[in-house]
Amino acid sequence: MELILLIVFFLIVFSFGFYKAKIKGIIGEKTVSSILHFLNKSDYKIINNVILKKGEFTTQIDHVVISSFGIFVIETKNYKGWILGYENSEYWTQVIYKYKTKFYNPIFQNAGHIRALKNCLKEYGDLEYISIIVFSTKAQIKIDSTIDVINMHRLLSTIKKYSAVNLSEDDKEKIFEKINVSNLIDSFKKQDHINSIKKRIDNREKTIHEKKCPRCGNNLVERKGEFGRFLGCKSYPKCKFTKKLL
Repeated sequence: MELILLIVFFLIVFSFGFYKAKIKGIIGEKTVSSILHFLNKSDYKIINNVILKKGEFTTQIDHVVISSFGIFVIETKNYKGWILGYENSEYWTQVIYKYKTKFYNPIFQNAGHIRALKNCLKEYGDLEYISIIVFSTKAQIKIDSTIDVINMHRLLSTIKKYSAVNLSEDDKEKIFEKINVSNLIDSFKKQDHINSIKKRIDNREKTIHEKKCPRCGNNLVERKGEFGRFLGCKSYPKCKFTKKLL
């Protein structure tokens, strides 16, 4: 009886942790959606929660903003604590007191989202895609990056700093409609997306194991740097993929 109660207890704790993380993610996305609502409707068109499919793989994008100044692709991370990392490192670190947690570099994650959008919008080859990574106001961001990695309260000012017009009103409308038509959110099955992510990760690890770069397909070579041995793409600096070796 005690064993059964113990198992039930651990299941409850595990489920609570899983759903707590899921709820935090949803809250972060909803908060960013609310902030984006304050953008001028004549200059910016907003689509929240975009699901695109290419072959057998699906991609889930938190927010897409189509504007006269480019396509903003926004990835939301509702994390707190110190956020440490580099633009080209495979993983970043969240530090809360003495506890450290690694998570996949969201710049790389958002680069995949941009590739999916480019595939969806093939007829618009000269579009400017602007990647923005948004953390909660409780995060202290210590990231060395040329990509915008910001707290939520800086989102509107970050978007508005882009002012060079490069998209006509007509094309803006067509792109908005094309993404909406391609968005599979209504028929989306969460488990299918999870399976797609797992398969993509497996394929990526297999490619790295074969000493091939998962980004550009070039060979990976072993190098030694300030923080030890790592695999780097042979086509550096054009491709800056690296993976630390244990």
